[in-house]
Amino acid sequence: MLAILAVVALGAWAIYPPDKKVKLGLDLKGGVHLVLRVQTDDALRLETETSMNRLRDELVKNGAAGVTATALGPTAFQLAGVPADLEGALRQAATEVEATFNRESGAAGTYTFRMKPNIANQARLETVDQAIRTIERRVNELGVAEPIVARQGGQDQILVQLPGVDDVGRAKELIKSTALLELKEVVQGPAGTREQLLQATGGTVPSDAEVLPGTVDRRTDAGGGVLYYLVKKTPVVSGRDLRNAKPSLDENNRPAVSFSLKSDGATRFGNWTGSNIGRYLAIVLDGRVESAPVIEGRITDDGRIAGSFTTEEARDLAIKLRSGALPASLTYLEERTVGPSLGADSIRAGITASLTGLALVTLFMVAYYKLSGVNAIVTMAINLLVLLALMVYFNATMTLPGIAGFILTIGMGVDSNVLIFERIKEELASAKSARAAVSAGFDRVFLTILDTHVASLISALFLLNFGTGPIRGFAVTLIIGLLTNVFTSVFVSRTLFELLLSRKQARVSI
Repeated sequence: MLAILAVVALGAWAIYPPDKKVKLGLDLKGGVHLVLRVQTDDALRLETETSMNRLRDELVKNGAAGVTATALGPTAFQLAGVPADLEGALRQAATEVEATFNRESGAAGTYTFRMKPNIANQARLETVDQAIRTIERRVNELGVAEPIVARQGGQDQILVQLPGVDDVGRAKELIKSTALLELKEVVQGPAGTREQLLQATGGTVPSDAEVLPGTVDRRTDAGGGVLYYLVKKTPVVSGRDLRNAKPSLDENNRPAVSFSLKSDGATRFGNWTGSNIGRYLAIVLDGRVESAPVIEGRITDDGRIAGSFTTEEARDLAIKLRSGALPASLTYLEERTVGPSLGADSIRAGITASLTGLALVTLFMVAYYKLSGVNAIVTMAINLLVLLALMVYFNATMTLPGIAGFILTIGMGVDSNVLIFERIKEELASAKSARAAVSAGFDRVFLTILDTHVASLISALFLLNFGTGPIRGFAVTLIIGLLTNVFTSVFVSRTLFELLLSRKQARVSI
């Protein structure tokens, strides 16, 4: 009996106060429900273009200045104009690339590289997995309690649920922004128009460079116009080399973002800045030049992104950079906002349903089983208390389907007690004493209860493994409810009977 009282006390302590201890899901607390699609072609295209540029640069170093490279889609590219005497250099340079791409030879020094189908499929799956991990890190740093980030529907779709989020626009931007940071050498610029920028190159963009826009600081330029930069395609370092990023202030005490590099990136960056003092370095974020400072000395592992940021924008950018760049862009397929008032209505409806079900069960059990029915009600109440306490302990989130799991737990508790009570009545009918009848009733029904609960537990585990969102919430509640129901229906109920029968000439009211 002391063990039961200790369990009840611990359970009450674990859930008090419930408004702070019990974590509510999206349907009870309100928030944002999003379904996104990962544009996996972006990741394949990046891999293809990176391999293409690497091969072309290697051939140019070997004297093949006339080689041209053309992307043929997200999974293929073509090299043209490769001299016959450099075919050996091409094969050597393509050794690593051919682990991912199949090479096809054509006429006049033309070579086509196509990504292997199994590599492409695996890359798509890994892209979605990486996107899920990145989004999880971002929403966790946003301070969202119990967010849900998981696959949904097709293999390229992601479900995101953010309970309690009020600023929907900020959350969407934080999730969707690619946040790809690249530090690139500036070849020309800045210039007010693309044509002015390309005057020095005869109006054409070199094959190893690209034109990127950059916004004029809106705090110093009322027009907020656009500048253009000609930068190298291959970055000196990128976001993959970042070790950390945090909000800071620039030399004018305006919001900025400071970052530090990993050791490999710091070495490369230090070598490049040391040999390019006096040149401009473009700090590129998601294909846009945020700033282009002059390199005044060797820089190794620390840098700063200064631009026209507000304090909140600088904080959000630091979160994005710390969480890592998304491997591909995202598009929104579905957006739904659940208001807190709707969640409150759901809570009231769930509590009303649970109390109504419990009241009807109480009336039936007391009317049919007399004082033994009171035993069943006490065990069910302890069952629900322990269930809620374990959900708090395991940081499980209470959802509307979870409330349905609570109601189902009441039904399972009643079912277990009915089995036990009917067996006790049979034992009493065979002229056994009250104590012997209770003992035989619990002993002979235990395996039946265990069998039904194990079968239900297997079903719940399948729901937990293959379900998403609300289905998983129901499964979690059901699994915990099954385990607590075995404890209360067998141990707690039997202890209460034995406590009653410990008195002289005690009878079982059943």
